[in-house]
Amino acid sequence: MNITNNLKDDILHAPNWFHQAIQDKPEDKIFEHKLGNVSYSKWVTSSANKNLIVLLHGGGAHKKWWDPIGPQIKEIGNIIAIDLPGMGYSDFREKYSIVDYGNCVTDIIEKEKLDHGLETVNIVGHSLGGHVAGYIASERKDLITNVIIIDTFIRPPNYDPSKHRGPLAMIRYYPDKNTILNRFKLMPSQECLNDWYVRYIAEYSIKQTKDGWRWRFDEVVFTSLERLFEYHYSFSCPALFVHGANSLLTSGHLLENVKSMYGNIMEFIEIPGAAHHVPLDKPHEVIKLIKDRCG
Repeated sequence: MNITNNLKDDILHAPNWFHQAIQDKPEDKIFEHKLGNVSYSKWVTSSANKNLIVLLHGGGAHKKWWDPIGPQIKEIGNIIAIDLPGMGYSDFREKYSIVDYGNCVTDIIEKEKLDHGLETVNIVGHSLGGHVAGYIASERKDLITNVIIIDTFIRPPNYDPSKHRGPLAMIRYYPDKNTILNRFKLMPSQECLNDWYVRYIAEYSIKQTKDGWRWRFDEVVFTSLERLFEYHYSFSCPALFVHGANSLLTSGHLLENVKSMYGNIMEFIEIPGAAHHVPLDKPHEVIKLIKDRCG
């Protein structure tokens, strides 16, 4: 793809369903919090629908990864897509943890339930968002009706974090928008045939500052996020684990470990032709799964 400063021109070749979806603009909302405000988008089906579907993005990503998907599923419920703290349009914080992410998302869910009389809550998380979804569904069994975890690396109990290093993501500043857009890539690195989808999310992954153009996420998220080591999920609601057939999860024993740990409480579905970024590779399959499970 030839990337320019003009998003509209760059995605002209995208399919009609995609263009229609991104024209269905959500309401952007702010949840005020003493540690930093949290941004989220909301698509409403009707005041009579009491079903809520919460969409959580992966590490370094943002709520607008769900823009093409949210409008496709709003017929089955009220949809919110949340920017986790330190990413997207949410404020940066001094420190980050899965527990804090879970608490932030739970606070927003409870506010939406109270304000709109919602009765059922479904939570869908990709990658890092899957960790948060699993944590919330485990800790708040009274709150969550369904959980879908998409291609999340769930660490085995004997995992030694000192022997594994995540991607370094020190912030650099770029002189112009075109330069930084051409630096955008999916992590972990993979090919995505839906280049129009990748170009769309790249547009909202950057921001201009007095020092130049930079990524929206706080690099501290990558260097010091407190994860859930030795934590064991426990669900009382239906739980689905979705993974790409070409994902890194299918290499070695990673997927086998997840199945051995949670095969008794989660169903597993493989998406052919998808790598780690399943919603980008196979959006229609993800849409159908959410409709089938959360409707």
